[in-house]
Amino acid sequence: MSGPAPRVAGSRGLGTPAREALDGAITAISAAGCETPRLDAELLLAHVLGVGREQLITNQELVVQGPAVRAFQAAVRRRSVEREPVAYITGRRGFRRIELTVDRRALIPRPETELLVEVGLGLPAGARVLDLGTGCGAIALALKSERPDLHVSGSDVSEAAIALAELNSIQLELDVTWLHADLLTDVGEFDAILSNPPYIAEPERSTLAPEITRHEPASALFGGQDGLNTFRALFNQLAELPDVRFVALEVGAGQAAAIAALAHAAKFDNCRFERDLARIQRVLVAERRQQ
Repeated sequence: MSGPAPRVAGSRGLGTPAREALDGAITAISAAGCETPRLDAELLLAHVLGVGREQLITNQELVVQGPAVRAFQAAVRRRSVEREPVAYITGRRGFRRIELTVDRRALIPRPETELLVEVGLGLPAGARVLDLGTGCGAIALALKSERPDLHVSGSDVSEAAIALAELNSIQLELDVTWLHADLLTDVGEFDAILSNPPYIAEPERSTLAPEITRHEPASALFGGQDGLNTFRALFNQLAELPDVRFVALEVGAGQAAAIAALAHAAKFDNCRFERDLARIQRVLVAERRQQ
């Protein structure tokens, strides 16, 4: 999408105080219909200036000048005109205790996905855990950082996503095994599966924000007409893998009953749901009793 560059204070001359630059950015981002214009502008300016966000408030001497002028103007344009997510513009996203490199090769990790890590923290010592559809590696890396005793792997059908996950593991110095695989085909043996599969129903595409539909990978978002295609395929495989006794899956609003039925059909006899902050049944936790 093209259009005139948003007007950002300090785009001409020798520079301008950071607060004035923020005012112009907030106006541009707000006019574009973004939900959190002040937060977005502050994150972008802090990124461009290489400072903590709090310094935009506490440091009265901060000025946007030199190369930072053009960089900030470009960042605000990407956010307001192109509606690109802030995380893709800055290339960083915090997730639990770690910070990840993110780009369009994988979904941006969401706060609700942290529930999967919380569930995984309760696994037995030394368990073999697979983060299926790992994307940028968020679940696998966060879990490994908090439970180093676990044997953690991450898999994805996208080689580009695996490359991004590997980059994050190197940067974070966390020992996770990465696998290029389609669901559970040829991944080896695991005690537990954690996953945030694609679960948005195709008819909902038109209701999503442009940040999602224009920039994030559709293959990681949409799960067919009812959003359940990946769940059906996964539980069909799990029905033939009795050694996998624990599964935790992020699910969409209103999908809990249908996905619990799939789990029961695959011989998971103990199912429950963890709710997110909006009280939505967000994570299915399914277990098999020892035989």
